[in-house]
Amino acid sequence: MNTWRLLKLETFSPFMNMAIDEAILRARVAGSVPDTLRFYRWKPSAVSIGKFQKLENEVNLENCKRLGVEVVRRISGGGTVYHDAEDEVTYSVVASTESLGTKDVAEVYSKIYAAINHALQLMGIIADYNVGDLKNCPNLTVNGKKISGSAQANKSGIVLQHGTLLLNVDLPKMFTVLRVPWANSCMQVVNVAKNKITSVQNELGHAMTPETAINAIAHGFAVALNMQVVENVQSLEGGLTREEWEMAEKLYKEKYATDEWNFNGKSSVG
Repeated sequence: MNTWRLLKLETFSPFMNMAIDEAILRARVAGSVPDTLRFYRWKPSAVSIGKFQKLENEVNLENCKRLGVEVVRRISGGGTVYHDAEDEVTYSVVASTESLGTKDVAEVYSKIYAAINHALQLMGIIADYNVGDLKNCPNLTVNGKKISGSAQANKSGIVLQHGTLLLNVDLPKMFTVLRVPWANSCMQVVNVAKNKITSVQNELGHAMTPETAINAIAHGFAVALNMQVVENVQSLEGGLTREEWEMAEKLYKEKYATDEWNFNGKSSVG
């Protein structure tokens, strides 16, 4: 049984969340930290876009500014995601392909989603795994409605996969900040999305706390990946090592909080 580091639920800005995920990835590539399972939330709410997307095609920047929603580019691929400060928990997995038992990207998705699926079962929700296609990353659905999505980045045999679990969903707000080319109005998209997106609260008929959700997810990982998760009790914010925190601060200032990265996908720090 492998032992993984568990980073407890923390809330950071969108820019810092992405900086921390990359800092952990870099530290894991360097061999200075173990495989890691991290939980986090976003404040303020944000839209994240995939590494190769064009921001202006995906996001209504005027509405984001009006609503106080930040926009950040990920180092992972995949599509555009709205992250609500109240209605979602996000996980990230940073682990070696050796620990995951495969170098195949599709199989990594399958193994990680098995953990999320087990967590949903503990909550009383039965979900289906969808392998995705050229336009869509794999995801979990309940009766055909998406409840969890994720995206990957890979570097030197280390995988970063970060994904969401929707505790609740505000479709009008989501599609006020996301661009949908075929739509004539926000409500036109919302009416379609009602049949394509769901949440834990929608499925259970009652709210679930973020703490309850992440406890279920941590258990799901322990079972699905045959691992032991040990909470990191270091004194630095977020449970990070000093090396990771210093790198996260650098990435925050020089990459994720810059227009050059978020608009053009370019950064002096890689």
